[in-house]
Amino acid sequence: MDLSGKITLEVGIQVPAAKFFEVFTKQLHNVKDICGRVQGAKLHEGDDVWHNHDSVKQWTCVVGGKATTYKERIEVIDEENKLVRFKVFDDDINEHYKDLKISLQVSEKNDELGSVKWTIEYEKINDEVEAPYGFVELLDISTKDVILHLLKA
Repeated sequence: MDLSGKITLEVGIQVPAAKFFEVFTKQLHNVKDICGRVQGAKLHEGDDVWHNHDSVKQWTCVVGGKATTYKERIEVIDEENKLVRFKVFDDDINEHYKDLKISLQVSEKNDELGSVKWTIEYEKINDEVEAPYGFVELLDISTKDVILHLLKA
């Protein structure tokens, strides 16, 4: 059985794509206050800059119905294509996955509408591990939380 896979989730948004993208590239430290499933977040390594490629953040989120702790580092920020890719590792992640990457790409349809595409690429440690569907749910609910936050702003 194949241990690697890819899951994609696409959600329409009713806010400007640039504002949504900015939350995950310039305001990542605020996500813990915006998203209900995020129980905690702190800068683990780095010089107080959450958006630097060298920074490592530690997150505690509700994933698949249980509190899950992991670390994350930004691998790519492509401003032109509104793409950011995160490497997720350590803590609870290494119990199930050899590799886990989450990408966010935001597309603009017009000034007030767009879409968010989340892509999860993973490699499980063995056949008994389930694909990271809990992260799909986390990303879906968090997307809606960010939209509501931006609509109130």
